[in-house]
Amino acid sequence: MADNRVALVGLGDIGITAHLPALMRNPDVTVAAVADPVPARRDAVVGVTALPDLDAVLADDTIGAVVLATPPWVTTELAAIALRVGRFVLAEKPIAVSVAAAEPLRSADYLGRLQVGLTYRHDPAMERLRGWVTSGRLGGRLLCRAHIYDERRNPADAEHAARILADLRHGPPVMHEGSHVFDWLAYLFGGPPLSIEDAWALRTADVVNVNGARLTYPGGVTALTEFGWWTDRLPRCELSILGDRGYAVLDCSTFSLTLDSADGRETVEFPGDRMDRCFDRQLARFVDLITGRTDRAVPGFDEGLAALRVSEQVAAASGKE
Repeated sequence: MADNRVALVGLGDIGITAHLPALMRNPDVTVAAVADPVPARRDAVVGVTALPDLDAVLADDTIGAVVLATPPWVTTELAAIALRVGRFVLAEKPIAVSVAAAEPLRSADYLGRLQVGLTYRHDPAMERLRGWVTSGRLGGRLLCRAHIYDERRNPADAEHAARILADLRHGPPVMHEGSHVFDWLAYLFGGPPLSIEDAWALRTADVVNVNGARLTYPGGVTALTEFGWWTDRLPRCELSILGDRGYAVLDCSTFSLTLDSADGRETVEFPGDRMDRCFDRQLARFVDLITGRTDRAVPGFDEGLAALRVSEQVAAASGKE
């Protein structure tokens, strides 16, 4: 195993179920430490040095990189602290609660060492879907629909409930899920939206937990986006693109693809579990950055900020920030 010593900060769901397993699977990485302020979370990780916070991690000069699996309202400051002392940082999306809050990270000294965790951009399904779009297999003017539902309400899971309600009090679902989706759409359609035509929000719970928008992208693409959290049952989560020549569907649970056209139906499935596949590929790119095999983080700060900006604009346009 190569001695690229990396620490994981944040031992919530995404840290424990996705980032830590990916770190453990990667032969080019040594998991030097994990950190979390909650003692019970630290105690649950066996066989790795467990520390209370980022300061304790940074006290070890042999740790050259940090993965931040933390809430966005703390991620920005933690990323700045780690970058300021020369560490490489892979930070979960969104990197801040607003574009203004992300400004401390806009530094030429930092940006070459900061990768943003827009994890599912790395799936080969995105590359295949983009190929269908850019080659014209779907046709010219396109209608894209993104129905993104997650975080099912489970009254028996008090810890999950507290975390999700805290997230929603910091902003509607688009502020949490939008970074992924608006990054996908910019990647698929060649840039950020040209305009936000309208936006909306509603409450099916005590907080705004469903919202969405209609946007126009380069090439005349219309995108209808819908984000929802915190219901006992969740609708199907998928992204679809309709043109006059074809209809493509990305199953957001598996990232399998189907394309229906005059030539018939084409189905594409990729090996392995979607989460494992994406987190492994994301980490491999981070290792390339750490080791100098690349000098550009993918996605980097600019891409993370662009996706956050659209999320923030949709939230503001809905009247329910």
